[in-house]
Amino acid sequence: MTTCQSGGYMITHRLYGFSGIPNIKYYYVFLFLLFIVSALGNTVVMIIICLDHTLRTPKYIAVFNLAFTDLFGSSALLPKVLDIFLFDHPYISYNDCLTFLFFYYTCFVMQPLNLVALAYDRMIAIIFPLHYHVKVTHRFMFSLIAFFWLFAVTVTLTAVGLLTRHSYCKSVVINSYFCDYGQIYRLACDDITPSFIYSALLTVPILGLPLVFIMFTYIYIGYALTKVATLKSHLSLVAIFFFPFIIAITSTGVINPNARIINLSLTSAFPPSLNPIIYVLQTKEIKESCFFQFYVFCINCIKVKQALLILEL
Repeated sequence: MTTCQSGGYMITHRLYGFSGIPNIKYYYVFLFLLFIVSALGNTVVMIIICLDHTLRTPKYIAVFNLAFTDLFGSSALLPKVLDIFLFDHPYISYNDCLTFLFFYYTCFVMQPLNLVALAYDRMIAIIFPLHYHVKVTHRFMFSLIAFFWLFAVTVTLTAVGLLTRHSYCKSVVINSYFCDYGQIYRLACDDITPSFIYSALLTVPILGLPLVFIMFTYIYIGYALTKVATLKSHLSLVAIFFFPFIIAITSTGVINPNARIINLSLTSAFPPSLNPIIYVLQTKEIKESCFFQFYVFCINCIKVKQALLILEL
């Protein structure tokens, strides 16, 4: 299926996904289960932070934003992927594809930036505990997160703008499970150099610099061995997010297309599912808040029952 359109408008893309793998629908069912876990887990984390006044600290502003980004990102990606492949609707209009790409990549860019915010918070809390409440304020954290969102939206809109400048007269089959920026601009029949350079350069501020900064913070606080246990949850998040993408980037052109899609799809689905679990299981404040909220819920249920019994009498 080929076409030729100036600027790309009116094109209908076909997402190809996996090829030659039997019973692949079970894998999509697995992704659906991950989406359910992600949606429930991140919603619970956000509700707990909103209900518990003791958690309204700069650190948990960043945690709330991480949960929101995970929920938003997985909701933008996985339901559409399941509709395309599980229910056999592989065709997507050009404009819908760009919208799909915008929301996915905006949340993707926010992922490492959220980890940067959490790393900075932990570094100041451990290295400069007496200055923590001066250096890391609510205003500072809100401003930092707002800047990160502005950066994510700007770089993604720029990428979308570059795609709209291309003419597409090659196959419109996208060899990916979603509207992948790299796979789309490679379908253009004009000069793709600007799009290629832009995607290559973005790897540095989106993945390279955040990873370097996070590693620097842990090296900086490495001597505080007695407090390393408080960082387990954040280290887990960093490993879950960065390692699969590093593998995908370093093996580009070598790895099998199906293996690449599995790697990227799991990288997109696993972190949003595991992040709330990691924070609930490894963060003392969240666990205590969960028990407290459950206790309050049980007390309220008992009071409602008693009120109903009194009314019946």
